[in-house]
Amino acid sequence: MTSAFADSWLITPITSDLVRGALELEPTALGLRPHRLPAWARAQVPDGQLAMAEAQPSGVRLVLRTAATSLEIDVLPTRMAYRGAPPRPDGVYDLLVDGVLVDQQSADGGHVHTIDMATGAAELTRGPVGTLRFSGLAAGEKDVEVWLPHNEATELVALRSDAPVRPVPDRGHPVWVHHGSSISHGSNAAGPSTTWPALAAAGGGVELVNLGFGGSALLDPFTARTIRDVPADLISVKIGINLVNTDLMRLRAFGPAVHGFLDTIREGHPTTQLLVVSPLWCEIHEETPGPAAPDLSALSEGRLGFVATGDPADGTRLTLRIIREQLAAIVAARAADDAHPHLIDGRELYGEADAVDLPLPDQLHPDAATHRLIGERFAALAFGAGGAFSAQR
Repeated sequence: MTSAFADSWLITPITSDLVRGALELEPTALGLRPHRLPAWARAQVPDGQLAMAEAQPSGVRLVLRTAATSLEIDVLPTRMAYRGAPPRPDGVYDLLVDGVLVDQQSADGGHVHTIDMATGAAELTRGPVGTLRFSGLAAGEKDVEVWLPHNEATELVALRSDAPVRPVPDRGHPVWVHHGSSISHGSNAAGPSTTWPALAAAGGGVELVNLGFGGSALLDPFTARTIRDVPADLISVKIGINLVNTDLMRLRAFGPAVHGFLDTIREGHPTTQLLVVSPLWCEIHEETPGPAAPDLSALSEGRLGFVATGDPADGTRLTLRIIREQLAAIVAARAADDAHPHLIDGRELYGEADAVDLPLPDQLHPDAATHRLIGERFAALAFGAGGAFSAQR
């Protein structure tokens, strides 16, 4: 799509020095598709869930230094829809000027990927490129960030402005690489700059690389190798909920898998501050193993919800309580040979008491207010005085 005022715009090629938070920019027929796993890792991805999640650019943003008062960006989003559930809101693009959120927009057009929650069948309906128009920006030089949607894939097609843009110079902020589940990915956040990791990064004064993958924090070796190879000053890994709600792993395999995941990260980051975060409170899986399944009664009412279907009497199965106990023991054991492992109990970020005032709307994922609470608490616990990352700020 082309602006009616295209002749008066400056066109700037979108290059890697204008993009932060992506591990790769894949050329497409129209532009560039941001990825949060490199091509070699994507080649080892065994299922569509992770392929979809890593292509949703949570934490990825265009970062520009400019005096422009108007910007246009052509994008091609791919939205998610779930048959039988209420329509999901369109993904939003957050515009920040000098760190302050000043605008949010959604793009017209785009593809729609529809999933049948009952059968798992998927269908792709193709659509056109859309244009975002941000105008009325303050005059003068400023840092402008456009955070891409955290919950839908998008291709970057073209960038236009009414004044030159250039990369923002390196401010010397530490790079924080975080890995986790859909909660870290940003599920149900109000926008891409207000997922809990984005809010925590802003509070900690760090550059975020968000490797939160919805449904896919599964101790995959290729994810550990990706973290090993990414430049990082600070690393955190949030482990647990997806292992339970996919019923992927039994207790015997869990400890060695965690050690192996952390060992791989340490191959590339032997002395980096490494923080392990155990699961947030989630009532359905505290004492009941997975797998989680769609709540069919909720779907019949037009709501999306989940239930735990595992056998609580099976002591070989993982629950959130068991995982917290295991992670505490693993981090304590590793501290004998590793000077920089740290642990945050996820219930310090969102606990049983919080669930009374801020219940999980679908029994698994926090809402926008809870993302803010988690982000603020993580910033205080990790970046605050005495926190695991406080010396690196």
